Amino acid sequence: MDAIPQARPEESGGRSLPVVFTSVEFRDRFWRPRQESVRARTVPILLERSESAGMIEALDVDTPPPPLRIPIGRWGGTTQMFWDSDLGKWIEAASYTLAVKRDPALEARIDDIAERYRKAQRPDGYMNAYFIRRAPEKRWTNLRDWHELYCAGHLIEGAVAYFQATGKRVLLDALIRYVDHIAATFGTGPGQKRGYCGHEEIELALVKLYRVTGERKHLELARYFIDERGRQPHYFDFEARARGDDPANFAFRTYEYNQSYKPVREQDRVVGHAVRAMYLLSGMADIAGAYGDEGLRLACERMWNDLTGKNLYLTGGLGPSKANEGFTFDYDLPNDTAYAETCASVGLIFWAHRMLHIDCDGRYADVMERALYNGAASGLSLAGDRFFYENPLESHGDHHRWEWHVCPCCPPNIARLVASLGRYLCSSSDTEAAIHLYASSVTRLALGGRKVTLRQETEYPWEGTVAVHVEADAPGRFVLKLRVPGWCRAWSATVNGAALDRPTVERGYLRIEREWKSGDVVRLQLAMPVERVYANPRVAEDAGRVALMRGPIVYCLEAADNSVPLHRIALPRTAKLEARYDAGLLGGVGTVVGEAMAASEEGWDASLYRTDRPPPVPVRVAAVPYCVWDNRTPGAMAVWLREA
Repeated sequence: MDAIPQARPEESGGRSLPVVFTSVEFRDRFWRPRQESVRARTVPILLERSESAGMIEALDVDTPPPPLRIPIGRWGGTTQMFWDSDLGKWIEAASYTLAVKRDPALEARIDDIAERYRKAQRPDGYMNAYFIRRAPEKRWTNLRDWHELYCAGHLIEGAVAYFQATGKRVLLDALIRYVDHIAATFGTGPGQKRGYCGHEEIELALVKLYRVTGERKHLELARYFIDERGRQPHYFDFEARARGDDPANFAFRTYEYNQSYKPVREQDRVVGHAVRAMYLLSGMADIAGAYGDEGLRLACERMWNDLTGKNLYLTGGLGPSKANEGFTFDYDLPNDTAYAETCASVGLIFWAHRMLHIDCDGRYADVMERALYNGAASGLSLAGDRFFYENPLESHGDHHRWEWHVCPCCPPNIARLVASLGRYLCSSSDTEAAIHLYASSVTRLALGGRKVTLRQETEYPWEGTVAVHVEADAPGRFVLKLRVPGWCRAWSATVNGAALDRPTVERGYLRIEREWKSGDVVRLQLAMPVERVYANPRVAEDAGRVALMRGPIVYCLEAADNSVPLHRIALPRTAKLEARYDAGLLGGVGTVVGEAMAASEEGWDASLYRTDRPPPVPVRVAAVPYCVWDNRTPGAMAVWLREA
């Protein structure tokens, strides 16, 4: 039912495409419980909390609007303006669960919301609940700040997903009418506004709409929004003057904030609001792939190198500053004040996945995996009912997941990612299949007219042995690619027990071409020791510090597992570290234990300062995966430790 990966011929050009997520069944101990939690708990809870917040009631255009629940801020708007986007993401997440397991009660709730939107839609196709009900005269007057196109994008994605899951068209048809209105309003033709959204999102949504409708005009509109961004004279200046405002009054001062400071093809740095940047770059990668646009691809490549080489947290988090929810200056990666919004890591996964399907290069999959297991997964509690907006790498015990937020964008974002995770696992074309992520799972796909099933057996990410069992309805020749992760320093592979004579690795993927038949087994052994990781010396906050990783997992110390305050702990360079799996801890996780040193408090009771150094004493330390911190007794946490 999920048609998102099915590209038009002019898009694919023979490239591998993501598998349909419903063709993947997770059977592992990491993602399967999280997917079940999203289905059974997160999706219903988000609906309840959205309803309590007033989001559903906000669609009732036949009644006068009640007073604002969230007041107008210094930027001239309220986050209530964005409620359509939150509902759109929730519909998308819910639809992904419905595609796997139908739920009549859940469908009825979505049908009700779809009907409310259909009823609210204006005769010209316009459909934004806030402006229809509260300020119809102000629609399309402040694209810079009020996010009408951003909201439309998330509603489009929700409508596409719901149609693919159920075949129901009420919401999809309403959004197609809305897109027609948008296409008539914006563009380079006579009487059209040459605008684009201050918060990117509609670009990648329009590509999804194109893939489900086959209407090339949707793809062209996405390309327009990308190409128009940052052109002079600057649309946001023109727009501000048209509504009687001074462009200099922009709350964030610089158009780097929304990546419109110059045309996107000329940009070479990740700047401004991190989530907006990731959505823009995802849309740019989509259009680069669809049109074979080398200029856009090279721009993406430049910004990829800037992000991963200077501005990315070890966890796959990004955007260190709360002030702009985004980037500051190169190598500015503070730990305890890290903003690192969950949505930004989710957006990075979207972008990496799209880059991976322009050019099957393992470095994109490496970052996708890092962000997935760490920066994004941390945003969702193990119970599926509490969420992080910000993801610091150090806490003094005062940072916790919350039930709801004045801007609740992150919960449905992580929910829709986890619910559709199968599409990130594997790609295929007529002649090859590529495995990007490892997890016990069953993937069903078609290769050159043959039905092929790839069954992974592994304890990944806790262990590095992966067995891929091939089942095919008929023998046939094709290429099987298995990613050799960038973190892995030693590996080996066998086919049916025999070592490969001359293993070929292309851009991080082991390439095996042969005549495959049912019963063939590829066994990949990835060495997975505990690794010490150091930051570039330009990162001031991590000077003299070390972090621990094993495989794709970043580890942290929590107060709950350690007997002394974390700030007193130092890890000796010679300390022996041991990996263990604890089935009874935090739903079953790998841990890292070892000996460290801690500054002794002895003799300091009456002194604040002394001239002699506190003597170190040995302590036992235990680290848990960063993604599961703050699921127990509240306390301090640290990823980066002092090294002795």
